Amino acid sequence: MQGEEEKTDGLLITGFRLGAASFGVDARMVLEVVKVGELTRVHDAPLGIVGIRNLRGRIVTVIDMAIHLDLGCVVNGPEARLLIMDHRGETYGFLVDAVTEAIVLEEDRIAPPPASMDPTLRSRLRGGWREADRITAILDPQALFQWEETIQK
Repeated sequence: MQGEEEKTDGLLITGFRLGAASFGVDARMVLEVVKVGELTRVHDAPLGIVGIRNLRGRIVTVIDMAIHLDLGCVVNGPEARLLIMDHRGETYGFLVDAVTEAIVLEEDRIAPPPASMDPTLRSRLRGGWREADRITAILDPQALFQWEETIQK
């Protein structure tokens, strides 16, 4: 539209909350956002896998994003959602406390994670993005699917 500047540059992020903290992940990775629904527990599943879910005929492995990032665990409340993503032919649902918004941000404004941050979380972040008084931690897409350090028995 004339007179309106359409922003096509930048990175589109799907924002979500874990507790009081704001996070974001590259929106191109997220196939859809769904309510948690009914989960089936998996006997002897590794820590972090809270169950599986049938999503329109697809079996989705559900991972608690807070456990995955070593930040406690998600409370499955009314705002809890699953971020549905595919990785190497497998479908995963990352359980988060709430999905907040889609954010377009300038990649050059993403600051590296601070050295003082917990190493487990730091290794999973691309960096942080600040807007006014809010900081959003941006997850590293490659590190999101590294299970060895956080999903163990």
